[in-house]
Amino acid sequence: MGSLADGILAVADWVTLHITMWVLLGVGIFLTIISRGMQFRHLGAMFKAVLSSRTDAKGGISSFQAFTISLAARVGVGNVFGVAAALLMGGPGAVFWMWVVALVGMATSFFESTLAQIYKVRQADGTFRGGPAYYMWKGVGSRAYGAVFAIIAIVTCGVVITSVQSNAIASTIMWTIPGANKWIIAALIFAFAGPIILGGIRSVARVTEWMAPIMATVYVVIAFIICLINLPQIPALIGQIVESAFNGAALGGGVGGGIMAAIINGTKRGLFSNEAGQGTAPNAAATATVSHPVKQGFIQALGVFVDTVIVCSATAFIILLAGPKVWSKEGVDPSNLTAYAVADQIGQWAMVPMALMIFVLAFSSVIAAYVYSEVNMSFVTDAKWARNLVRVVCVASACLGAVVSLPVLWNSVDIAMAVMTVTNLVAIALLWKWVAGALRDYEAQTRADKDPVFVATDNKFLPDVLKGDVWVRRED
Repeated sequence: MGSLADGILAVADWVTLHITMWVLLGVGIFLTIISRGMQFRHLGAMFKAVLSSRTDAKGGISSFQAFTISLAARVGVGNVFGVAAALLMGGPGAVFWMWVVALVGMATSFFESTLAQIYKVRQADGTFRGGPAYYMWKGVGSRAYGAVFAIIAIVTCGVVITSVQSNAIASTIMWTIPGANKWIIAALIFAFAGPIILGGIRSVARVTEWMAPIMATVYVVIAFIICLINLPQIPALIGQIVESAFNGAALGGGVGGGIMAAIINGTKRGLFSNEAGQGTAPNAAATATVSHPVKQGFIQALGVFVDTVIVCSATAFIILLAGPKVWSKEGVDPSNLTAYAVADQIGQWAMVPMALMIFVLAFSSVIAAYVYSEVNMSFVTDAKWARNLVRVVCVASACLGAVVSLPVLWNSVDIAMAVMTVTNLVAIALLWKWVAGALRDYEAQTRADKDPVFVATDNKFLPDVLKGDVWVRRED
């Protein structure tokens, strides 16, 4: 099994270096150019959109709830384990490449989430469904294309990502409480996740609405305190990260390093953490009730910024401040490096709270991954048995992930995400004109001091007639 895991890891690295990285950065740079750097020009509007996003749900899912579902998926073990792994295997320079992936990824996330809103469909209960599968069908014009993506997403989110996140929960509890029983951990996951997942998407939205912002804020506050204590060292750390990105310096003691290692691990961990272009977040974005697709696009783009530029950077600073005495400690690996680094800075008492925080981070990602699975299953078939099957499989995967060794799945997740990402980016590249038109429509209304409301009927900014009944003129 070990040789299989190593082989999968080698394939994952090759795919990242030769395919994912170039497609991800290439499409992101293209979208940045054609949108005239929307992620920089509209950063203020993104914060404003989030602050005013808790209203206008009209019985459905609010824009803020949709944002927190995707934030719950993004701010998970990738921000703790992923950054630690990137540093150990790629050196400090890996963090720089995570920043690059995030900054161009903000444009990609904006485009995919806005597309999800443009092509969303209304459900009988008044809520909406959408995402890559839907804009591949409605926009590109191929239901088969959408079905392929949907099946990939169901398996990746409902089985692989769910199992990996719950495995992280088990690993955290095991090193915090030596001798802890895996089956008891699985039972705890079932007790917490089961009722929420089996309650459906609205149940998840109600939980993530408060859980995701709180956990992200607490973690960033801890990091801010640590950085404040070590404020004089921060400029040097940033310089070390940037310099190492181009000279391939190792983390310390010969651990990690190399320019290619920095690029590969920064790209892989950046994608795993912020999911920009992967095609997962648009499934949550489409469920929101908003007056203009661009508003949700802004909100989801900000999620990438929060996840990587703020939360992942916080983790990197904590680890780098801890120094070699923590990196080289016996038994230290990506699953516990961040916790040891925090304890080194503020005391051993922090180990248990950190373990609890990692539990919450991973748990939130489990329930968010379920949402992505169900949305895509509803594309394949809207039968009630299918929705129930997704819920049962997600709960079962979360429980099994806690009790089995998953090196194969941990190494497979990069390949699974690469396949999803490339499949999704092709569709975005084909449909970018719709988002560019929606953005121009939004900007024209804001220049006229209006609160933008999107109407597709006779919209001069759109490249063609938009089919569907969601964005038609009210009197129509």
